[in-house]
Amino acid sequence: MVLSKYTKEDIIRIIRENDVKFVRLQFTDIFGTLKNVAITTSQVEKALDNKCMFDGSSIEGFVRIEESDMYLWPDLDTFVILPWHTRHGKIARLICDVYKPDGTPFEGDPRYILRKAIQDAADMGYSFNVGPECEFFLFNTDEYGHPTTITHDTAGYFDMGPSDLGESCRRDICLTLEDMGFEIEASHHEVAIAQHEIDFKYSEALSAADNILTFKMVVKSAADSHGLCATFMPKPVYGQCGSGMHTNMSLFKDGKNAFYDPDSESGLSEIAHQFIAGICKHVKSISAITNPLVNSYKRLVPGYEAPCYIAWTTCNRSALIRVPDTRGVGTRVELRSPDPACNPYLVFAVLLQAGLEGIREGMTPPPPVSANIYDMKEEDRKKLGIENLPADLIDAVECMEADPFIREVLGDHVYTKYVEAKRQEWKEYTTRVSQWEIERYLNKF
Repeated sequence: MVLSKYTKEDIIRIIRENDVKFVRLQFTDIFGTLKNVAITTSQVEKALDNKCMFDGSSIEGFVRIEESDMYLWPDLDTFVILPWHTRHGKIARLICDVYKPDGTPFEGDPRYILRKAIQDAADMGYSFNVGPECEFFLFNTDEYGHPTTITHDTAGYFDMGPSDLGESCRRDICLTLEDMGFEIEASHHEVAIAQHEIDFKYSEALSAADNILTFKMVVKSAADSHGLCATFMPKPVYGQCGSGMHTNMSLFKDGKNAFYDPDSESGLSEIAHQFIAGICKHVKSISAITNPLVNSYKRLVPGYEAPCYIAWTTCNRSALIRVPDTRGVGTRVELRSPDPACNPYLVFAVLLQAGLEGIREGMTPPPPVSANIYDMKEEDRKKLGIENLPADLIDAVECMEADPFIREVLGDHVYTKYVEAKRQEWKEYTTRVSQWEIERYLNKF
């Protein structure tokens, strides 16, 4: 049994000792948008007793107005004092699970869906660790403080200042995250102009999902303090690489990495191969979760280091699934398609459940592909059985609807609300007149 970091009494004491004035009770909607209810410290004991109520009908994808009362149950292990100061004093936060008035978990809470997947893994003897690689862009703001896609940054991959104009902001992000308990492994300028990446140490899946949302909050706050706009939009600039959230995954059993086998030629265990097979089987239907926006699919095109084809490898980066060279405790499987606009709770849940299905059913993955898939002709890919990822959001949604596995993992509530919302998003996109159309057609016809 894992002991909690904090008790209720610990949190109340820390709040008093540090003169905290407000506490943010945070949660997400089904699309991964961070929400919060701010309370004064006079209400902290009430909140810690799971008595803080909010209107769930106002949250996209939650409940109808006639069943709107929801309760926030703080996860005590997520307590942290935010390292920035306001004129009103210090602020702390707690990430919460969402419960119904009868004291049962709300089936539309993404955190609950991930918790269920983690428990399924535990029932099989596994713990699930995740290490995300989150990319983002830093752009200038206009005279009103509104975001633009304008930048004076001229840097490329691993470049330094003065061409890397985001260096100072990135440094502040790293220091802030360390103050909040993150272990920062690396930070650097990415391939595209104004694009950056900060990597933090892997952790158990629920904590990793929490950390991603915290990371995004810190990045946006730090950017704002520098007069910049941070965006996790997958493809904000045409002709440049988009932002991904490569997801590194490993299973542990009895304290050992279940993906590692020192006696196999590749160093990969049978469990690792089965896990990969499960993801390969469901990756098309998972795409609407890992790549949730219309814009997501403008990143997943040839020529920009993003995966387009369903294959796995132990070496090259043109494949969807890559197994980095590290072996032993660091053996992991990397899925390269997710982008940072996703809801990490849902992404980790569907990936874990797909991998577990592969293990339970003893699946075998297709042979690994060592050649550069981007350079292959279509007929060569067909001979090797290499399929394409969905081409756009509606294709991904239709793949999702064709696979009962996704509905089973998400539950009827989230599945239905999610599909409805994404179909509406696609409809709005296809009926909207774009600037590209104006420039191409207005004077021509």
